[in-house]
Amino acid sequence: MSLIIKNGTILTMESDTPQFYKTDIGIKGNRIVFIGDIPSDFTVITEIDAKGKVILPGLINSHSHIAMSLFRHYADDLPFWTWLNDRIIPLEEKLTGEDVYGGSILSIAEMIRSGITTFADMYFFMDDIAKAVSETGIRANLSRGLVFNASRDIKKLETSVELFHKWNDGEDGRIKIDLGPHAPYTCAPEYLKKVAKTAEKLNTGIHIHIAESRREVEEIYSLYKKSPVEYVRDCGIFENRTYAAHCVKVTDDDIAILAKNNVSVMNNPGSNLKFGNGFAPVSKMLDAGINVSLGTDGPASNNNLNMFEEMNLTALVNKAADHSPTSVPAYTALQMATINGAKALGIDKDTGSIKVGKKADIIIIDMDKPHFYPKFNIVSSLVYAAQASDVCTVICDGRLLMSGRKLLTIDEADACRRADLLASNIISLNQ
Repeated sequence: MSLIIKNGTILTMESDTPQFYKTDIGIKGNRIVFIGDIPSDFTVITEIDAKGKVILPGLINSHSHIAMSLFRHYADDLPFWTWLNDRIIPLEEKLTGEDVYGGSILSIAEMIRSGITTFADMYFFMDDIAKAVSETGIRANLSRGLVFNASRDIKKLETSVELFHKWNDGEDGRIKIDLGPHAPYTCAPEYLKKVAKTAEKLNTGIHIHIAESRREVEEIYSLYKKSPVEYVRDCGIFENRTYAAHCVKVTDDDIAILAKNNVSVMNNPGSNLKFGNGFAPVSKMLDAGINVSLGTDGPASNNNLNMFEEMNLTALVNKAADHSPTSVPAYTALQMATINGAKALGIDKDTGSIKVGKKADIIIIDMDKPHFYPKFNIVSSLVYAAQASDVCTVICDGRLLMSGRKLLTIDEADACRRADLLASNIISLNQ
């Protein structure tokens, strides 16, 4: 496919300061082949007029559990452990692969609509999530969630290895498989050590939750006389490319450990706020040189998959938490949602910014709306005013996934109807 985007304003996310270009972008196959003048030998098949619009790299949701959209609005306004143990886990035990596939299609539709071209997911029935990714054209790093309560759970790690060999680099590289030990409080030391060695053997990454709540920190310290960060480090996890969700309850020493070991942190402000878990010290992490990205968490703990909301929250919450209006500026929030996410997932050579040679993961924002006027500062408007519904065009891997706000790879009405039916059936089984 040859595609050209004309007349738009490009924000490349290739620099530590905003760089704008009012020019054209050419795409051939799945890669960006030029930015600027159209080469004489470039044959245009599809042309998109982006006049009055801003062109960005696709947003990267670096931490999610997308099939949990089936539990959206079911267990709100509850303490985290009550929500998890009393309401969510009993439902998850009844899930089938068909349920997970249906919830994934629903969430992918929502993500594409909001400009997300890549997501990282930790869950189960990952074959079914990979199938949904394959069919819909989005990009994903997938991890089978791993917990260790009994010897039978060793099989879950074996399943992860099988998943890696089946799907890693599948769909021309759109699908990556990482390992997903759930959290320090659900994985014993020997199990984490086994996961670390397996990741090293496969040369793949590790997706894990760390220090999400005060209770987790207290439990790990009680058992091991260490913080969750120290515990995970001492089990060898950080010897692999690691991206850690939340990291809310971390000390200065923990931050130094994360920085020294090149651990990426996925900030999830919406979910952390909803559960009352507090605020991750993002500005301290950034000052320490940690790569901080953004994620929505699951749609049962956040209720949406809206990265514009997460950008807005991370910029605002940290200003309040630090008592500083300069903490986490708007452009930093944009970096967290794009190139930083790509770095966390190990795919920044191919995506996360707009550059010749990179894969064509691109979104177009319609800025001809009242909340964008007057247009003093495009970066500020994208973080402090933009809505997910302002995304009008989405391209992933050179393929149009949404045009004119119409999804092209998903039957949206059918996805909503099917998910509603599946969710109702699951709830009825629990009554």
